[in-house]
Amino acid sequence: MAYWLFKSEPGAWSWNDHVKDGVAEWDGVRSHQANNNMKAMKLGDKGFFYHSVSEKRIVGLVEVVKEHYPDDTDETSRFGMVDLKSLDPFPKPVSLADMKACPELENMWLIRQSRLSVCPVAAAEWKFICKLGGIKP
Repeated sequence: MAYWLFKSEPGAWSWNDHVKDGVAEWDGVRSHQANNNMKAMKLGDKGFFYHSVSEKRIVGLVEVVKEHYPDDTDETSRFGMVDLKSLDPFPKPVSLADMKACPELENMWLIRQSRLSVCPVAAAEWKFICKLGGIKP
């Protein structure tokens, strides 16, 4: 199993929006690197749901329930999407500032390449962040 981080502007698509739908497509990605990350995803992979822009914090967990397929919002037909199922909210959201303060996370993609909308998370980073957020890894 692999781990990922999905960034969304809460004003456009929030954790609560995702929970309401239960399962929803992760569309609109227009970065080749982020799209390649989604191509690497397998059923059952887990991810962090991250509110970007004003909040900058991990607020919940999601699971990949449909692997990469064409994004019907992409007129160029170059990009795809995956479907994600909402799992659990974080009892204590983990902020970007909290993560940057932890030496254990200094090599995390989110910190090194903060503009990437979908990025991998190492297993050790996953466990550490889950503990920070009050979730059993």
